[in-house]
Amino acid sequence: MTDHAPLLEAAKCGDVIPLYIVEPEYWKLPDTSGRQWLFIKECLESLRADLKSLGTDLIVQTGNAPQILKALIKKHSITNLVSHEETGNLWTYERDKAVSRMVADEACEWTEYPQFGVQRGPTNRDKWSKAWDAFMTKPIISTPKILKTVSGLKSDDIPSQVELGMSDACPGRQKGGRKAGLLTLESFLNERGKNYRKGMSSPLSAEWQCSRLSTFLSTGTISMREAAQALWARQKELKDLAKLGEETGTWRGSMSSYNGRLHWHCHFTQKLEDEPRQEIENIHPFYDDLRDNSENDMDARERLLAWSEGRTGLPFVDACMRSLNATGWINFRMRAMLMAVSSYHLWLHWREPGLLYAQKFTDYEPGIHWPQAQMQSGTTGINTVRIYNPVKQGYDQDPEGVFTRKWVPELEDVPDKYLQEPWKWAEAENVIPSLYPERIIDYMQAARDAKTAIYALRREPGHRNIAKAIADKHGSRRPTSRQRRQWAKDRKARLAQATTL
Repeated sequence: MTDHAPLLEAAKCGDVIPLYIVEPEYWKLPDTSGRQWLFIKECLESLRADLKSLGTDLIVQTGNAPQILKALIKKHSITNLVSHEETGNLWTYERDKAVSRMVADEACEWTEYPQFGVQRGPTNRDKWSKAWDAFMTKPIISTPKILKTVSGLKSDDIPSQVELGMSDACPGRQKGGRKAGLLTLESFLNERGKNYRKGMSSPLSAEWQCSRLSTFLSTGTISMREAAQALWARQKELKDLAKLGEETGTWRGSMSSYNGRLHWHCHFTQKLEDEPRQEIENIHPFYDDLRDNSENDMDARERLLAWSEGRTGLPFVDACMRSLNATGWINFRMRAMLMAVSSYHLWLHWREPGLLYAQKFTDYEPGIHWPQAQMQSGTTGINTVRIYNPVKQGYDQDPEGVFTRKWVPELEDVPDKYLQEPWKWAEAENVIPSLYPERIIDYMQAARDAKTAIYALRREPGHRNIAKAIADKHGSRRPTSRQRRQWAKDRKARLAQATTL
């Protein structure tokens, strides 16, 4: 309810219906999962308790959103519908268009408010960062003191995972709710984030040293502006401590890195907002028909399932995927590596792995997920081709093998020297149980073949011109030093008037 512009504006209009619509058709999509719903369910229960402190209830209804809204508009003579903007998947995009047509027919006004630093409509990437700062430094929107609600409303029960037709065991996932989100933010800024800059790379350290705020941000449990202003307040505190001669160690560098990550979140979401087709089409057409499609190729289907289930025979890859399957989260470097392995080493079109991958993340954010799927697959035409060496990543990020052995216990007795390459160990056949598979690809040869194919495409006539247009539309812009100094002054002035956590 904090920093919630639609709620405040609704309260100003008169009688309010605080409504959440559970859409069963959405939860049947191939990129949604029970772990995502269970987190949202816990957030709804938390929100319901908070609303009761204002003397009202959360009205939950299950069904088709345009039909439910139309019925409420007619029955209660609703004149205003207010909500946040959503940069979701194509299904939610089409649903929003259906809602827009319906409210127009019913003479109801629908107003949407931004919740991230994402700009709807024509955007100017040259000024995007400045606009992001301006939005984030506005005062945090206060919670209404009281809500006067429409009488005679009855809420449905919040459905269970089973009632929505899902079955998804994820014993290690984060728990939802406003209180959990605020505690996570506080512990990151004051305890866990000290070594964030270094610790975010390894799955061993990242579980503790990353912010772990992504799921709370993607569900709106806490707002991006709350997170940004709390971060900036912490940065100011650290700067003041340094001026007093107190040792701040790695804190300031880590907080600076996290500030960049908050911008990065919205930068990638902006890509999908500007071009929704990125969910289903190569953004650069030269990459069409480049890779194997697992829908039509049984061998590709087997490679896809081996990747998804953590049985590729590449120990660190399998450890990362099994960890993700069990916890609903893994750090960004490993997310990028897993996607790259599916695209380059296993030579799979990014769409099918992307759908299975989306289900695994409790913090699934379509605006980040789909542009990243293409970026890590090399189909944007503008990003560096980054083919991770999955064996080297294992040695670099898990040098003592703790993470790998935890998630691939079949390799418990393999010496450190051979842990990431058990096929080189002479005793492998005698010690490693038959349960752990042989590697399904020669990862070095697969990488060479992928590089040859990708760079051949990049040399084709016309590739560069299309890539330049993509960069002009979606590429980040590095501000000049003078711009950064001026923006910092502007932000400082605005923050002096803003409410922070």
